[in-house]
Amino acid sequence: MKKWMIALLTAVLVLSTMSAGSAHDNGKGHGKGKGKQKEFSLGVEQLLKEEKHLIEGKKVGLITNPTGVDQELNSIVDTLHNDPDVELTALYGPEHGVRGDAQAGEYVEFYIDEQTGLPVYSLYGATKKPTPEMLENVEVLLFDIQDVGTRFYTYIYTMAYAMEAAKENDIPIIVLDRPNPLSGKEVEGPVLDMEYSSFVGKYSIPLRHGMTVGELAKLFNTEFEIGADLTVVEMEGWKRSKYYDETPLEFVMPSPNMPTLETALVYPGAALIEGTNVSEGRGTTKPFELIGAPFINAADLAAELNDLELKGVAFRAASFTPASSKHAGKLSHGIQIHVTDRKTFKPVETGLHIVKTIHDMYPENFQFRAENSAGISFFDNLIGNGWIREGIEEGRSIGEMVEQWQPELDKFKEVREQYLIY
Repeated sequence: MKKWMIALLTAVLVLSTMSAGSAHDNGKGHGKGKGKQKEFSLGVEQLLKEEKHLIEGKKVGLITNPTGVDQELNSIVDTLHNDPDVELTALYGPEHGVRGDAQAGEYVEFYIDEQTGLPVYSLYGATKKPTPEMLENVEVLLFDIQDVGTRFYTYIYTMAYAMEAAKENDIPIIVLDRPNPLSGKEVEGPVLDMEYSSFVGKYSIPLRHGMTVGELAKLFNTEFEIGADLTVVEMEGWKRSKYYDETPLEFVMPSPNMPTLETALVYPGAALIEGTNVSEGRGTTKPFELIGAPFINAADLAAELNDLELKGVAFRAASFTPASSKHAGKLSHGIQIHVTDRKTFKPVETGLHIVKTIHDMYPENFQFRAENSAGISFFDNLIGNGWIREGIEEGRSIGEMVEQWQPELDKFKEVREQYLIY
């Protein structure tokens, strides 16, 4: 065969191999350094693959729930329990428990995990912080729970309390990072006023924070002076622009009323309805997407909200009968929130528009949850201040409120930049 033909065939083979390699990468994202593509990998997978020395030969306490799984949906509880190099000694359950079988606000007592025989301590009951007694047989604490990117989702404060306990008991704590389902780009809503601090908002961060749990752990540890011996095991191959369904991960329900990514998308604003006498859709198959009450006219409310022409969202008149929670067993009327463009959709502003519109349309029926002895309504705890509820009652526009919270939000964004990993 002539030399030029051999050279031509060689070139074709090289190009074919390169093309096949590119197809195999399947666009799963770029890791750090040198611009090479890296396969997606969770914090828990990186721990077991690259950082196992952090837990090897040590007594490990694990804070987790059903979302603590790898990409093959193997539970971290079972993986560590069956690993001969690791001594898993205790489990800790946040709200809804380690196995996710408790409803919102339900007290989860101490028990023995049936599958492993390990003690399970509740961090949502008599104490939200692990006590010295709970940590007696622990040399390192692990945290592996999927967050949903919203300030009032309580798992991030379970993490913060665990960090405090780790500091107080001279135990290192490791946070295994997971994606922010809402992507890590957008930051929205008022920054919490510390006078309204509670378990649905412990620190001064905005409603949609745009951070991963690992990034939040770093921010909490420094900005709020926890000072724990903290290690964040980072993911590989995650980009801030990625929503959850743009990763290789299956969506595992983080809690009983967070069944889908669509729920998480509307949650930062729709959950504000929890601070009122209107149903947020608990007890239906579409919690936080369905909103209504017996006193609402569905067609009228949908028309009023659609007339606002809010970006990235449409409202459909809907009726439903909640099986539990508010208005249980009563036919309720209202709307279903349909996100039409998640990149322009502003969940917090949308949620406030819904609250204000129902307030204005049904002044004799609509109510905010009652104030406590300090004059704080649960709505105030959720939104993180008292002035927004007052503004709605006084007839102020949502646009005015957004302008008012913007300076504090801009300050937070500057602080946030210091703790971003990806």
